[in-house]
Amino acid sequence: QVQLVESGGGLVQAGGSLRLSCAASGRPFSNYHMGWFRQAPGKEREFVAGINWSGSSTTYYADSVKGRFTISRDDAKNTVYLQMNSLKPDDTAIYYCAASTSPTTRSAGYLYWGQGTQVTVSS
Repeated sequence: QVQLVESGGGLVQAGGSLRLSCAASGRPFSNYHMGWFRQAPGKEREFVAGINWSGSSTTYYADSVKGRFTISRDDAKNTVYLQMNSLKPDDTAIYYCAASTSPTTRSAGYLYWGQGTQVTVSS
């Protein structure tokens, strides 16, 4: 089992920045591929960004956030981050981090999920 707890969400004006954190506990964090997803009201959960396990740390992004968001991990702190810059109202959603045993953008491929943190971007 891996327990994930997100933090760092909040209210920000368009063009602003936020950094989300996801703290992991349980099984060795470095063995897992990590992802960020989001879900806006009335919409399906969508992939945002992913980072492979610590032996690779390859990153990948949804087209909608490429160039604005950066995912990173600190295995010494068992934490994965999502730096979000140039935020837009369309980025408003609940953001979830998740852990997987294989690199994927599909939510069904992730075994463990956090409770989510709300991000609201005002225009």
